[in-house]
Amino acid sequence: MTDSAGIPDATEAAGGSPQPPRGRRRRLLLRWAGAGISLLVLAGAGTGWWLYRKLDANITEDTSAASELERFERERPTPVAGGSRNILLIGSDSRSGPANSRYGRDGGAERSDTVILLHLPADRRSATAVSIPRDLMTNVPSCLMPDGSRTAAQFAQFNWAFQWGGAACTIRTVEKLTGIRIDHHMVVDFGGFKKMVNAVGGVEVCLKQPMIDPEARLRLPAGRQTLRGEQALGFVRARYGMGDGSDTERMDRQQQFLGALVKKVQGNGVLLNPGRLYPLLDAATRSVTTDPKLASLRGLYELVRGIRDIPTDQVKFLTVPRRPYAANPNRDELVQPDAARLFQRLRADQPLTVVPPAEAEGRERDAARAEAGSAEPSPAGTGTAPESVPTFPGTTAGMTDCR
Repeated sequence: MTDSAGIPDATEAAGGSPQPPRGRRRRLLLRWAGAGISLLVLAGAGTGWWLYRKLDANITEDTSAASELERFERERPTPVAGGSRNILLIGSDSRSGPANSRYGRDGGAERSDTVILLHLPADRRSATAVSIPRDLMTNVPSCLMPDGSRTAAQFAQFNWAFQWGGAACTIRTVEKLTGIRIDHHMVVDFGGFKKMVNAVGGVEVCLKQPMIDPEARLRLPAGRQTLRGEQALGFVRARYGMGDGSDTERMDRQQQFLGALVKKVQGNGVLLNPGRLYPLLDAATRSVTTDPKLASLRGLYELVRGIRDIPTDQVKFLTVPRRPYAANPNRDELVQPDAARLFQRLRADQPLTVVPPAEAEGRERDAARAEAGSAEPSPAGTGTAPESVPTFPGTTAGMTDCR
C-alpha cells in the first residue's frame, strides 16, 4: 500500500503485516491490562474465600451443650448489662486423640484442668479474666452424662462438673456459683494449647528459680526464656515439686503466661499482619470447641476485634477469692463477702482494679487499722481511704515484663 505521495507504508516496507493505528493499540493494551487485573482480583478473592471456608470449617460446634443449656433456660441468670460479654474458657485434660494420649490413658472422661471466666465490658476498654480453682467446693446441679443418665445435684469439687456433664454442666455450675450469665464458651485441649503458642513463636517468661515437675514433663532452668509447645504446656500445668504444690500457685503462673501471650500478640503485629495472623487463626480454629454462636470465623473475629485494642494494663487477671476448705485443706472454698462483691461487679458491668498481692495485703491492713481507729498506715499499704472502685489481688498483661 502507498500513501498519497506513492511512498510505501512503513509496516509493509518492513515486510510485516499491517499494524493497527496507535489509538487502537492503546485500547488493546488497556483491555489486556484490565483483563489481567480482573483475573488477579478474582484469583485473590477466590483464594480469600477458600481460606475463609477452610478456617471456618476448622471450628468444632458444641451443639450438645447448647441443647442442654436450652433445656434449663428458665433457671439461668438473665443478662444484666447490655453489650457486655462473659466467655467461659475451659482447658480440658482430655487424653483422647494422638495429640493428648501421651499424657496418660484415655479413660473416656475428661476434667476441666483450667477454667477462666472472661468478662468483656460493653465499652471494650478493659478485660477481666477470673480463674476458678479446680478444687473449689461448690454446688453442682444435676447434669446429663455422656451415657444419657443424669447425676444427682450435689456439693462437690468444681472440676467434677466437666467430667460428669461437659461444658454445659460446667457453665450451669459457674452460673449458680456467680449469678453471672455465660454468653459463650470455648474448650481447648492440651494439643490445641501447644499449637496456638507455637503459632505466635512462643511466649517469653522469666523464672527466679529452676522448675522441675516430672508429672508435667517439665525441666526449666532459671532466667529468661521463650517457651514453646511442650514446655509451655508444662509451665501452665506444673503443680508438684515446686513451691507449696498448690493449685493457687499454678493459677498464678497461668495468669502470668496468658498476660505475656496477650502482650506478645498485641506487640508484634500478629493481628495486623496476614502472614502472622493466618497461622494463629488456623491453630486457634483447629483447637477450639465453642457454642454455636461463636462457632464461625466471623464470630471469633468479632470477639477478637472487640479486644485487640485494649491496653495491656487494662487486661486484668485474678483468682476468685478463696481459702482452704475448712473440712479438707486440700480443697478450696470462697471467701465472703469478697467473692460476692467480685461477682456483683461483673454482673453489673462495673469496673474493678487489681494490684499485686503484696500491695493488696497492705491495703487490707490499712483498712483494718482504720476500722480499729489507728491512723498509722502499714509500710506496704497506701495509707489512703478505701477506694470507691474495689481492688483485688491480681496482675495485668502490662505487668508481665521480663526484666
